[in-house]
Amino acid sequence: MANTYHKVYIQAVFAVKYRAALLHASWRERLQAVIGNLINEANCNTLIVNGVEDHMHCFFKLSPVVSISELMKTVKAKSSKYINDRHLTRERFEWQRGYGVFSYNQRDVDMIYRYVQRQQERHQAKTFLGEYLELLKEFEISYDEQYLFHELL
Repeated sequence: MANTYHKVYIQAVFAVKYRAALLHASWRERLQAVIGNLINEANCNTLIVNGVEDHMHCFFKLSPVVSISELMKTVKAKSSKYINDRHLTRERFEWQRGYGVFSYNQRDVDMIYRYVQRQQERHQAKTFLGEYLELLKEFEISYDEQYLFHELL
């Protein structure tokens, strides 16, 4: 559409079901590439995808014609299928229901890129739950603890 301009930066975070440490280092990088390609195929622009054994971070530019909920539904479903079709885990692989989505402005891009890039370092000292709660608090997102990661409560 003429005279339509946009640049929306999104960080999406989602966990393995039950926050199980199933994303093995030997194939995690391939999975990250698959997730990045799925985001790009949805007409968005992947900046970086990185994670650790129990969760993933995706940092990307969102297309104005893409719904975040539909994008996350597709990314999680197709990446689960990728893992299951290749039998990368002993049991059937699933992502946990839900996700966190956080928006950023242009001046934060380098900082968030480095934040996602350094996930392995960050999680030597902090759990995923601790990191996730910090993001929710930083963005002043209200939540009910009884439903936060409900599979473990």
